Amino acid sequence: MSTSNWELPGSRGLPIRGTTHLPEGDPRGTIVIVHGYLGYKDYGMFPWLATRLCEQGHVVHRINLSHSGMDHGHGQFNEQAVEQDTWTCGVEDIRLVLQAISSGRLAGQGRGVVLIGHSRGGSTCLLAVGRHDGDADFESVVGIVSMSGPASLGRLSDEAKQTLLSGGRVEMASSRTGQTLHVGQAWLQEQLDDPEGHDLPVQVSHISRPIGLIHGAEDPTVDPSDAVTIAQANPSRSMVRLIENGDHVFNTSNPFDPDAEPSLQLAEVAVTAGEWIDSWVA
Repeated sequence: MSTSNWELPGSRGLPIRGTTHLPEGDPRGTIVIVHGYLGYKDYGMFPWLATRLCEQGHVVHRINLSHSGMDHGHGQFNEQAVEQDTWTCGVEDIRLVLQAISSGRLAGQGRGVVLIGHSRGGSTCLLAVGRHDGDADFESVVGIVSMSGPASLGRLSDEAKQTLLSGGRVEMASSRTGQTLHVGQAWLQEQLDDPEGHDLPVQVSHISRPIGLIHGAEDPTVDPSDAVTIAQANPSRSMVRLIENGDHVFNTSNPFDPDAEPSLQLAEVAVTAGEWIDSWVA
């Protein structure tokens, strides 16, 4: 296996940064791993999971979305980029990465693509495919795995939403960097302008590919019932796996050494996702 870093123009001209894991021999499938809010490609479980899936014979791209505010590694957030983020920015970034794969600019051309997202990243993957299921850019997608993903895209209090509507911004502190980051007005305004386009169950109902939903049974951040809600929007395509004693990040620290022994919960995530992916790209 080999790894390499890269950069692509992303939503609103900001860069998408990624790390590619290449397996030995011909790849079986292509996987794109998408982080959640204040997450990034080098966070916690992602390098370990990418390594395990690559060892199964897949090309794996773990990416920093354009408005994650993160460069390669574990640095500080670009505060302006984070404040300008919206759901549609993430959807557009996924489309651009898929285009780069299908054109050969990124590895994995001609192989079925599986999108894997964690937390907000899981919902972004579902939203992207739900909105664009019939589009040529998404033809290569053969399945989606959402880990710990919320069923609702408007997860702010009424007070916070009122602050955004009045032209303000809402603070979101990063415990990792100590920075005070912000949710900007554009995040809420686009949801108000296009409520159906941001109704995740509605968009999930449009998906014609398999949907795998993995959730920690003890997740304190996103209730495990959200996985059930998403599955009920498209029951014929969905499968749910609750991870016993699993929290929001499947009991994995940040940073986490890709060569270290995983938690029982993260190991179960890898086995579950790996079995689904193998069946989808076969």
